[in-house]
Amino acid sequence: MPINTSQTDAGKKVKIAVTGSFDFSLQRDFREAYRNATGPGVEFRVNLRGADYMDSSALGMLLLLREHAEIHKGQVIVESAAPEIKRILVNAKFDRLFPIEG
Repeated sequence: MPINTSQTDAGKKVKIAVTGSFDFSLQRDFREAYRNATGPGVEFRVNLRGADYMDSSALGMLLLLREHAEIHKGQVIVESAAPEIKRILVNAKFDRLFPIEG
């Protein structure tokens, strides 16, 4: 499954792991992964360790997640991105929008 979601700390921490191609085909599944996490201060961790491709629609999905998090006074952290994926994020200046760890 390209999107795997887990919640801990009574729903305060949501981990979304993406594998394979992070592209438009995952839009619905990605949105469903965070849609119901609405508590104040929720932390969304997007793990891209298994992602081997990212396109502009994936960047848009991350922006929508950021907007969702801000509405609920939460935050987004991207983690474990492969060097190619991290380069895309940095070139798009996403490192200014949220932390990129690993």
